Amino acid sequence: MHLPQSQLRFIEKVQCALRKYDDDLQTINRKIWSNPEIGYEEHKAHDNICALFDGLNSEGFTVRRHAYGLDTAFEIEYTHGDAANGRVLAFNAEIDALPGIGHACGHNLIATSSIAAFIATCEAMKALAPDQLNYTVRLLGTPAEESGGGKIKLLDKGAYEDIDACLMLHPSPSPPSRPNLLSLATAPAGGFLANDKVRVTYTGKPAHAAAAPWEGVNALDAVVAAYVNISLLRQQILPTERVHGIIVNGGDRPNIIPWSASVDYYIRSPTVATLNPLTDKVVKCFEAAAVATGCKVDFEWGLSYADLKSNTPICESYVSVMRAMDHHVVFTVPAGATGGASTDMGNVSYALPGFHGIFFIPAKGGNHTPGFTEGAGTLEAYKRGIDCATGIAVVACHFLENDEFAKQVKADFLKGSDIPMLGGW
Repeated sequence: MHLPQSQLRFIEKVQCALRKYDDDLQTINRKIWSNPEIGYEEHKAHDNICALFDGLNSEGFTVRRHAYGLDTAFEIEYTHGDAANGRVLAFNAEIDALPGIGHACGHNLIATSSIAAFIATCEAMKALAPDQLNYTVRLLGTPAEESGGGKIKLLDKGAYEDIDACLMLHPSPSPPSRPNLLSLATAPAGGFLANDKVRVTYTGKPAHAAAAPWEGVNALDAVVAAYVNISLLRQQILPTERVHGIIVNGGDRPNIIPWSASVDYYIRSPTVATLNPLTDKVVKCFEAAAVATGCKVDFEWGLSYADLKSNTPICESYVSVMRAMDHHVVFTVPAGATGGASTDMGNVSYALPGFHGIFFIPAKGGNHTPGFTEGAGTLEAYKRGIDCATGIAVVACHFLENDEFAKQVKADFLKGSDIPMLGGW
């Protein structure tokens, strides 16, 4: 695959930088994986990453802890020249784990690959970019991707306001039919779904379950009715849509009619536009259960995730760079493939040009399983993440240095960047 000479030069310099910092990168990856922390509680990851860059302060990095009012967010920055007149490129570093099963989505690898790409981009730009060029490279620590919408809160607080493009990578298990495939530039349409989250609480009336059950209003019955209603609804939703939940509270003791019971549900659809009517149907299922049982129903909505909008010029550049390094990488999987996950990077991708590449690691299970946790901690998974970090670092350098490429990225983004109304029920 032919690349411009400038990008070929960047490949060599980026690879050199990653070899130079390999020990530091392996150490931080191991620290994050060995100390899994759930959303907004990623204190060790926050401190360890910031300490890493404190040790590299001779390189000109600015370290901001507890950034934008979020205790476990951070912002590491390198600026060359006049920051106000140069492009800004950022890498997202997700750091949260899942309760009970650790880094079962491989956020240790996401953080490490973004740290690696950030350092390598800075090193390569300092060595090869024209001295008069103005630019800023930023590493943004984004907590609570799994459910807390850390990037959405950062968006609201202005963390992405001046950023011209934002890049990151996400691991997935290697497909058995294509074990040599290293990476996808983007998931297929519908690969990352728009997502509404809700806690529904039913309130009834307690009574003695044996002596006077007729005096009670059973909130658990409302939960069961809602669960059945939604299970029936699922027979008539599209294969690309998902509705799933758990019972959070079903009562206190068997001899007391449950007066309060609650469920947590996720509702997913390929786009925000198709999510809204699906959520409306699910809400009716919850409301019908309240009517049937005589309970009061309350809805507590979480932060809604938008579907992911991939930037075509960035994706194409990534594929070209990776193929130039002889890696097996494709733009996306064939049409018709479905996903099911959701990410708050979707919201970022509607606010500015974004890239959310997928790389594959050997694992004995899919994402959100103990087998994937084990795979995410292996040396092979780390090496694959670094290979792909090389690719996004070279793309980042090209974006910061090349005006024409930057214009193409912006033009592609402007084709349609508005998110329809999210949530609001």
